[in-house]
Parts: sequence; structure tokens; C-alpha cells
Amino acid sequence: MENWIALVKAKMRDLDITQEKLAERVGVTQGAVGHWLRRERQPRLDMMNRVLAELGMPHLLVRLHISRRDRVAEQAGEYEAENGPTPIEEDLLQYILCFRYPVLAWTELGGPLPKDSIVQEQTDYNAQGKAYWLRVETDAMNSPTGVSVPEGMLILVDNGLQAAPGKLVIARQPGTSAVFRQLVEEGGQRYLRPLNPTYPKLLCVEGCEFLGVVVRSHARY
Repeated sequence: MENWIALVKAKMRDLDITQEKLAERVGVTQGAVGHWLRRERQPRLDMMNRVLAELGMPHLLVRLHISRRDRVAEQAGEYEAENGPTPIEEDLLQYILCFRYPVLAWTELGGPLPKDSIVQEQTDYNAQGKAYWLRVETDAMNSPTGVSVPEGMLILVDNGLQAAPGKLVIARQPGTSAVFRQLVEEGGQRYLRPLNPTYPKLLCVEGCEFLGVVVRSHARY
């Protein structure tokens, strides 16, 4: 709850939005907003997420982390919740903040990145730039040893990070489509190297554009 309050207050200052304006946007009274921000009352999950969306942060999502106090050694489960907690659950709940980013098609990387997508995927990663997910469509990054990102995996790309040698990146050479490769430097030259040794290494030519650094990957079917 403290993180949500701090985030809402900071965004209200940035946007110069008063409690009255925020209350009008989400359909409650100014008093209700004041109670939330002073932690005198706790809004329901759907209202917490609506506030984030109205403040221009629809990619953020508040969820519930549920754990048993007498089973602290077990891995806690996470559950979506449409309603608030029951009195019995109240002492078992802790709010956590997740981030939602759009899942894009490779064809959408040919120009400016889309502002949004119907399909979104959530993560605990807080992007430094505009992040988006891609599904790996070839086996070029499928390595027989070490780091491997097989075809079908979802990868999270953060375009706010600087591409550096050793990083997995999304790059676009002039006149070609974007590719997923590892950026390496050899003899003062930069190359886009596949992790699959059967694919050729590509020289980074003048005008090579980096669309972001890959920061997460996971399977999703």
C-alpha cells in the first residue's frame, strides 16, 4: 500500500492533478481520495488499478501476494483478485506491484513503436524506457551450450537501456527487418552474433539501430 500511495502522490505532483480532479476521474469523492493517500482507508484492487490508469500508468498492475504465516518456508502463490480481502484473509495479504507491457509482432518494429497493444504480458521488471514483449520466431538464438533463447520464447525488450557488447539486443540494419542477436565487439568492429553457430555473424554497418536490450525471457504457450 505504501508503494502505491507514494507512486500516486508522485504522479499527481508531476501532472499537477489535485485530489479533487483525481476523485472526479475515478468517480469518488475528494474525501475518499484523501483517506486513501493518508492510509486511513484502503481502496479495493480494481480502484487502485483504475487510479493508476487514470494517472497515465495503465502498464502498472496491483495484485495480491498471499502467504501463510505458519508456512514461511514455502513459496508463496500469487492470485488475481477482483474483490477485496475477507476479514479472515486480511492478515495474510500484501500488495505487490506488477508491470504490464504490450506484446508486439516483429512486423511492428519497422517504424515507430506502437503506443499500445491488445495483448499484454506482466512482469516484475520496471523498465527504464518503453518496454515491449516479442515472441522469438527463429532458432538463431538457440545455443547448444550456455545461454539459449529457443524459438517460441517471449522476450522482454527495454529500449531505455544502452546496447553494449555482450548484451542481447534487438537491432535493425538499414533496409532490413529487426533481428534478435547478441552484440559483440571484435577488433574494434561491432557484430550481431547469433547464439546458434549455424547462423552467420552480421557486421553492424553504418546506420544500425538498436531497438532495445533484452532483459527477460520465459516460455508462454
